Amino acid sequence: MEKEKPIGVFDSGIGGLTVVKRLMSVLPRESIVYFGDTARVPYGSKSNETVIEYSIQNTRFLLQKNVKAVVVACNTASSVALDELRKTFNVPIIGMIEPGAEMAVKKTKNNKIGVIGTRATVSNKAYSRAINKINSSLEIFEKACPLFVPLAEEGWINHKATYEIAEEYLKELREKNIDTLVLGCTHYPILAEVIQNVIGKHVELIDSGVASSEVVRDELRRVGLETNSAVPGNLFFYVSDIPTTFKQVAELFLGRDITEVIKVDVAELSRH
Repeated sequence: MEKEKPIGVFDSGIGGLTVVKRLMSVLPRESIVYFGDTARVPYGSKSNETVIEYSIQNTRFLLQKNVKAVVVACNTASSVALDELRKTFNVPIIGMIEPGAEMAVKKTKNNKIGVIGTRATVSNKAYSRAINKINSSLEIFEKACPLFVPLAEEGWINHKATYEIAEEYLKELREKNIDTLVLGCTHYPILAEVIQNVIGKHVELIDSGVASSEVVRDELRRVGLETNSAVPGNLFFYVSDIPTTFKQVAELFLGRDITEVIKVDVAELSRH
């Protein structure tokens, strides 16, 4: 029965849908329960203590939905709360940082890697530490791009303002001659086209959601929890605010109809 339980995924908002999309292609027969903490987005500008507290609440909520593993589809929460979550809960917990770092190290040819993320991810130097652990001779340039999250949440994928902000954020990374850029926030792949155009076609973008999905598959196999189901998995969505907006964005992004998005009371989350 354990094998047929769903995978739990949480994020501060809609960014984690980029990870859900990858999971659906890597593990199409697994069911997924997604929680987007849309009432408290963004996490990247909050204190580490607050992010840890929210992450524990979100994980507890998913475990009440009977999940067999938890994917922290938020780079800020992965960089701040992962160790705490693994100490607190007894299920496989997979974050974004290590898989994204490993993929970046594999891909770089000139040993110059750029990382963009929220203020929290960048100030915690999460990616620099993870990359240096694998190969300490690489040059890493990190840049916080906090405005990318609200732009992605607004769906401003090809907006003039998005290009202007991307130009402002990315110009110093362009000067560093990087050949690899880690999208160190799960919202950023929504803006991948803009980021690619501004940073240059020769730079390979690393989507930590892609890397982490493969890690989830390998981990489920390793612990014997991969589903035996022969049919496609189901998707269940919960948010802490604005379910209608979330539903529209999710349908557009995942390219499929979503029957229901259930709103969860934030007060109920903090009581658990």
